[in-house]
Formats: sequence, C-alpha cells, structure tokens
Amino acid sequence: MPRELSVLGILIPTILPVFLASLLLQGALDWLLSHAGVYRHLWHPALARLCLLACIFGGLTIWLYR
Repeated sequence: MPRELSVLGILIPTILPVFLASLLLQGALDWLLSHAGVYRHLWHPALARLCLLACIFGGLTIWLYR
C-alpha cells in the first residue's frame, strides 16, 4: 500500500482515509450498541466510545500496514 494518495494533485497520507473509515464504522457500531442498550450497563459510555474508536482505528491500521 502506498504511503501517500494523490487526490487532485494533493498528496494525503493513507492514514487519513483509514481514520475516516474507522469513524464511519464506529458510528455504525455506536448506533447498534446504543439501540441494544449496552451503554446503560457501562460506567462511562463516552470512554467506551473512545476506546471503541481507538480499537477500530488501530485494527484497520495494523491490517493496512502489515
């Protein structure tokens, strides 16, 4: 995988689309977990959301750059 992507002549790091994809995936999982009522059983739902985003982003990054 290239380290940079050329978008209209502008080089952007490949980590930016990975981060945007992880935000979309986290949003979908957050919606599912909130409708399932999982966040009612957690001590700090915002911290759980942040940890979920970090895990998704880390997993996608490791998968991409291995």
